[in-house]
Amino acid sequence: MIIDLFRPTIEWIKDDFKSNRIRFAVELLAWAISIGCSITMALTVPTPPLLALYPVWIFGCALYAWASWTRKSFGMLANYLLLTTIDSIGLIRMLT
Repeated sequence: MIIDLFRPTIEWIKDDFKSNRIRFAVELLAWAISIGCSITMALTVPTPPLLALYPVWIFGCALYAWASWTRKSFGMLANYLLLTTIDSIGLIRMLT
């Protein structure tokens, strides 16, 4: 059955939730922010509301960075710290 195909993934998600519930919730929030920003960008091109999206996106990246730190994942941490830095600089440039 199809449920048998996804059983390992469902178990992995349950294990991840049990291992650190706060991190799981933070990652879920960061994921929702990422998807929300992407959908907003896609629906509003060519003039997306960057002034509203940038701070939300940066917050989501910072959440992912914290989650990567707690997972001891150097690659993810480096990626999200760099994204947070680049986008923060972009926001500051936009505001000045």
